[in-house]
Amino acid sequence: MLNKLFGRSAAVPGQVYGAPGAGASVFISISTAISLLVIWSIVTYFGWVKPLFLPSPAAVYNKFIVGMTDGIANATLIEHTVASLTRVFSAFFLALLTAVPVGIMMGVNRVARGLFDPVIEFYRPLPPLAYLPLVIIWFGIGEFPKIFLIYLAIFAPMAIAARAGVKSVSMEQIHAAYSMGGSNRQIVWYVILKSALPEIFTGMRIGIGVGWSTLVAAEMVASDRGLGFMVLNAAQYLASDTVIMGIIIIGFFAFVFDALIRYIEKAMVPWKGKV
Repeated sequence: MLNKLFGRSAAVPGQVYGAPGAGASVFISISTAISLLVIWSIVTYFGWVKPLFLPSPAAVYNKFIVGMTDGIANATLIEHTVASLTRVFSAFFLALLTAVPVGIMMGVNRVARGLFDPVIEFYRPLPPLAYLPLVIIWFGIGEFPKIFLIYLAIFAPMAIAARAGVKSVSMEQIHAAYSMGGSNRQIVWYVILKSALPEIFTGMRIGIGVGWSTLVAAEMVASDRGLGFMVLNAAQYLASDTVIMGIIIIGFFAFVFDALIRYIEKAMVPWKGKV
């Protein structure tokens, strides 16, 4: 049984040996999630950890019902969720429209690389909280600075991933396209961009993860609703059930969107890992 779960998968037609890590892991993932939930329930049921530090699953679920009906921190849970989703997805799609072209230009043009690379590499390692005060000074405390802060956090990994994708294109493909009379624009669009798609999708997945992690910092800027604001507000009153509920909701949406990106990548880049 253990060998079936954790051992090497059987070879698929056309292969002599099964590839390392091949095979579905959905059953293992579901089993892990259920095991963690059971352990959490046991620990809280017997009082091994005080509710202040770790509330029971039932307490978190009850807080979820309260948030959906009566609301938390002067807004319902749906209002908090919609506010956060709007900020994260607005920043993500804005970064997608700008970071990918910039990354491709950095990969194919030395002037663009010289212009953008120092700026991106300088601010990329900085935590968003480091330049949050500057964003407030520049743009105030409205809705735009929240989206802009998340946008900056997403932009760097997406641009770097797009550039890495351009650099991964084999010169043989480019030379073959030139030999068949392809123009520079056609080579960028039909050869370089398509070959860079796997790295671009990887950058998208990293970027949306960074965006969700920056959400809490962004909603520190004079917010009155949002999941990050709700978690921070609950932490001030030691409401750990609300904090854990907010963490679970943020993780759920981050997981769903990551799964959606992987699904789109599988549809658009069917050759990934096969060539």
